[in-house]
Amino acid sequence: MTDTADRFAPGARVRTIHHDPPHHTRLPRYARGKLGTVVEPEGRSPLADIRSQGRDDAPAEQVYAVRFAARELWGAGDHHVVLDLSESYLEDDRP
Repeated sequence: MTDTADRFAPGARVRTIHHDPPHHTRLPRYARGKLGTVVEPEGRSPLADIRSQGRDDAPAEQVYAVRFAARELWGAGDHHVVLDLSESYLEDDRP
């Protein structure tokens, strides 16, 4: 376990990356390029994108609980959805 600071603090506005890799990813297609808010860090875990390829060199990344408005994800709805997302899926989205 490393003592590095988390990249995103609770309450940080983030945008998910918009990519379509030719392999498995834990970033759902409906959440790509969408704006959310970090709820909390949930600990480090090997990046599933790399592990799913049978590789043992997956970097351990911080996983964040990120809250999205349903309207942001699907264009409708008054509720929120929380997804657990690896740090490399997220970018700063400061106003």
